[in-house]
Amino acid sequence: MKITEKRSYENPAKDDGFRILADRLWPRGMSKEKAAINWWARDIAPSTQLRKLYHGKEIDFKKFSKKYLKELSENPETETFLKEIKKHKTVTLLTSVKEIDESELPALKNFIEQRLNLK
Repeated sequence: MKITEKRSYENPAKDDGFRILADRLWPRGMSKEKAAINWWARDIAPSTQLRKLYHGKEIDFKKFSKKYLKELSENPETETFLKEIKKHKTVTLLTSVKEIDESELPALKNFIEQRLNLK
């Protein structure tokens, strides 16, 4: 399985495969047609409380990632999420955050790779 990360505002590409929006909030100003999202996985996105702590600069990226991984591990929706993405050869994780490297996507990608033994 190939997992890529991308901003939801970028144009969809043929090689994106199964496109998953991993944000709790829908991208501002983005229509469903233009987004071409196969699954809005808001239930596995960082909690509202965690997102506010991070965006409010109350915690740094390292602490945010650690807390998010804990949320994923304890989230009952995570197993359903993993079962679904396991069906696809290529998965593109999407976020509306400008700096992908400082978003939830790197932690989510790492979590998926570890849980599905892709590393």
